[in-house]
Amino acid sequence: MRILVVDDSAFMRKAISQMIAEDPKMEVVGTASNGKEGVEKAKALKPDVITLDIEMPEMDGLTALRHIMRDCPTQVLMLSSLTTEGSHAALRAMTLGAADIMAKDASQISLDLSHMQRDLLTRLRALGQNRRLHGAGNAGNQQQPVYRSGQFDVICIGSSTGGPPVLETILKPIPATMRTPIIIAQHMPRMFTQSLAERLGQVCQLKVVHAQDGMAVEQGAVYITPGGEHVHLVKERFGHWKLRINNEPADAPFKPSVNAFFSSAAAEVGRRTLAIVLTGIGEDGLLGAMDLKAKGATILAQSEETCVVYGMPKAVTQQGLVSGSLSPEQIASLLKNMAPPARPAV
Repeated sequence: MRILVVDDSAFMRKAISQMIAEDPKMEVVGTASNGKEGVEKAKALKPDVITLDIEMPEMDGLTALRHIMRDCPTQVLMLSSLTTEGSHAALRAMTLGAADIMAKDASQISLDLSHMQRDLLTRLRALGQNRRLHGAGNAGNQQQPVYRSGQFDVICIGSSTGGPPVLETILKPIPATMRTPIIIAQHMPRMFTQSLAERLGQVCQLKVVHAQDGMAVEQGAVYITPGGEHVHLVKERFGHWKLRINNEPADAPFKPSVNAFFSSAAAEVGRRTLAIVLTGIGEDGLLGAMDLKAKGATILAQSEETCVVYGMPKAVTQQGLVSGSLSPEQIASLLKNMAPPARPAV
C-alpha cells in the first residue's frame, strides 16, 4: 500500500513515516510540507491513501482536499488537532470527501506512540483495502422496507469510519413531526462528537443534542453519544427511557461501544427497537445486534457500495441479522416516511 504524508511539521512527517514503516505492507512514497505541494505529489505519485494535515501554510488541508478530490480522487485520512476549531474543520473535510479523520496531539505522541500507531495503521489498512471512494449514490441491493409511524419506540444507530456525512444524509430530510427518538453511537473523540452534534443541529429539522448522563429520551429528538464514553438505554417506566452515559464496559475497544449500546436496547426496549449499522471498521455492533435479533428487533445495514469501510455492516449482514442493506438515501427515505404528516393549519 502506497501512502503520501502531508504535514507542515517536520516532526509529524517523520513520526508518521516511522509508524507506517513498521508495517511491511505499507510504503511512504512521498511527503509534503504544505497543501500545495501535497496536491502536486498526489497527482504525480498516485498514492493509495493520503494522510493530510488540516492546518498548514501556503494551502491549508481543506483547500488541498478540494483539489485532490477534483483532480485525482484518493482515499484521504485527515489529521486534526484536538481543538474545537480542528474538530469543526475535520467534519467539513468529511463533507468534502475525506474518508476518515483522526485526532493528533504532537505533545502526546512520544508519551503514547504505540496507541497512536495502532490507530493510524488500522485506519490506513482499512482505507487501503477499500479503494472505492464513498458517495456511490443510491446503490442498495434490495427493495426498501416500509415501517409505519409508531412501530418503534427507539431508533438506535451505530456508526464509525465515514459515518458523519452519512448521518447528515440520513437525518437532514426527517421532518420535525418525527416522534421516534434517535440515539447515535459514533466512534469519534469527544471534541468531534460535540462538533458533530452542533453541525447536525444546524442542518436538521429535529432537535439534536450531545447526550449527558441521566437525560430523559424525548420524542422527536436526536442524541449523539459523547466520544470516549458508552451509552446505555435504561427503562424508567412504560414508554419512558433515560440515557446512562458511563465508562462501562471499561475494556471495550471502542468508546462508545455499539455492542454495549445495542445490548442495552435489547434488554430495555426489545422488539420495538429499530437498529441501523452504518459504515465502519471492524465488527462493533455484531454481538449487540445478535441480542437485539433474539428479542425480535429490526436491524438494517448500510449497503456495501456506499460504505467507506464495509466492516460493521458486513458483520451483521453475513450473520443473517438484517432486514435490508440500504443506501443512506434509502435509509433517509424510510425514516422520513415514518414521521406523521404535519397537521394542517387551522
